Amino acid sequence: MSMKAFSLLILFIILVGFYPRPQPTDKICLSAEEKILYDLIMEYRKSKKLGTIPLSQSLTLVAQTHARDLSENYSFDPKNRCSPHSWSTKGNWTPCCYTNDHKQANCMWTKPKEIAGYAGNGFEIAYYSSLGANAKEGLDGWKISAGHNPLLINSGSWEKVKWKAIGIGVYKEYGLVWFGEDLDEKTPYFCD
Repeated sequence: MSMKAFSLLILFIILVGFYPRPQPTDKICLSAEEKILYDLIMEYRKSKKLGTIPLSQSLTLVAQTHARDLSENYSFDPKNRCSPHSWSTKGNWTPCCYTNDHKQANCMWTKPKEIAGYAGNGFEIAYYSSLGANAKEGLDGWKISAGHNPLLINSGSWEKVKWKAIGIGVYKEYGLVWFGEDLDEKTPYFCD
């Protein structure tokens, strides 16, 4: 390999990262912690006499991508108050600042279409732990949160919504769940 070719390879690795970005056509897998989170959510829904939500490869791709983006690029900015539902400028997506007044909600809701070609909008709940995200702690926090629990158990303004797809992403200190009203025929597999 010539020195020029080697230099271009190193530059490519720096710009793209050491691992290729997953594409909507790639088969996505759930880690052990992501599988635990999915199972815990389904057990919680069952305890409320609600049905299982099928796993979605598209929404899982979005959840995993966003968990990584948050871990690597997010920091709270008191000037513009972008929440963790925001997306950075450092990816193959349209960046957005999701504010607590929800005026920029559409920038988050459309990420499943933009990133994974999912048919409909997606709705996200996010969890952060400086010690590292884990399934039980994340679900326990969402269950007592007035803003998150309704999505999990279809209550309040989400009562008439029928979730037909769910995606799970856990990466370092972030845990994310994406809900969708459109069925996704592709499902992720469980990593070995």
